[in-house]
Amino acid sequence: MKSRNWVRFFLSNLLIGGLTTGVIGFALKWSEYKVLFSEFDIMEILSILFWLFGVGLIFSVISQMGFFAYLTVHRFGLGIFRSITNWNLAQIVLIVFVLFDLVYFRHQFFASENEGISSYVIVALYILLVGLVVAYFKRTSTNKEAFIPAMFFMIVVTTIEWFPALRVNEEDWLFLMLIPIQVCNAFQLLMLPKFTNAKKS
Repeated sequence: MKSRNWVRFFLSNLLIGGLTTGVIGFALKWSEYKVLFSEFDIMEILSILFWLFGVGLIFSVISQMGFFAYLTVHRFGLGIFRSITNWNLAQIVLIVFVLFDLVYFRHQFFASENEGISSYVIVALYILLVGLVVAYFKRTSTNKEAFIPAMFFMIVVTTIEWFPALRVNEEDWLFLMLIPIQVCNAFQLLMLPKFTNAKKS
């Protein structure tokens, strides 16, 4: 990738992270923030939006670090397992392991007494569903061999990037971080070829 295209790719992802976090932040706290809109408190709205946008930039940087780390890991994986089939099997095992951890270990650590496991299963299923959808579009836009690596990135790498919020385990922070990271990761996965192949203007 040419340096100019890489800068455009980086800045585009930063903007997406900032804007997505701003929207999600207001949506999660709408019951509190709607008063500001009804009172037309522009300064307070802008200050909150500015803070959320800044947090979103951090999420975007985390997402991009994870993406380029995965590109390196993917190359190492192909070299170690010596075939795409074996590497894909290893990635499937890791996907299952991470999804199991998201349900079982989170329930063990954070569930209150008599709390059911269903909410933890729903979160894991949501992450799986997003991973499947993004992987499908990646496969459609490239080739069928891209499906498993795309799923691995959208599930395993996203969960690793999400870990700071998982440790805190506050519902608002969980989704405030998860959704922008998923959006940034999906953008990188689907749009990288277009930036890589873009001609220098």
